[in-house]
Amino acid sequence: MEMNYLAILVAAASSFVVGFIWYNPKVFGTIWMNEIGMTEEKARQANMAKVFGLSFVFAFMLAFMLPTIVIHQVGAAQLAGGNANDPALIAFLEVHGDMFRTFQHGALHGFFAALFIVFPILATNGLYEQRSFKYIFVTSGYWMVTLTIMGAIICGWK
Repeated sequence: MEMNYLAILVAAASSFVVGFIWYNPKVFGTIWMNEIGMTEEKARQANMAKVFGLSFVFAFMLAFMLPTIVIHQVGAAQLAGGNANDPALIAFLEVHGDMFRTFQHGALHGFFAALFIVFPILATNGLYEQRSFKYIFVTSGYWMVTLTIMGAIICGWK
């Protein structure tokens, strides 16, 4: 089973599309800025090459690991020790093939990854940082949408 690096790159890039929409001032951008005390002036002072560059690296890291969560065949390959010639893996894939390799299935698992992994992490950090629930929900919501889309791309793109 080969890794689809193009799907991973597109999934990573999708985080920018979602972010552009999600953090637009007409959507949740103004709420987010108010909740963290960000001003337009302070935002302009950021090194955007660094911010966008590292954001893409981090999105790629997430997308790179998502196949283990959203594609069941990856789990089967892991059980075979990554040996594509393992007779049990070959038999499994002959019987089950691309079962559950759909955009919808990937979206479901991407959403659950965000809900049960990302949300608890961000919510815990937000509580200790004394952030508002608005901040926690805006930030977590972004990752729920992003990982849902990433999961759909990675699982459905064959």
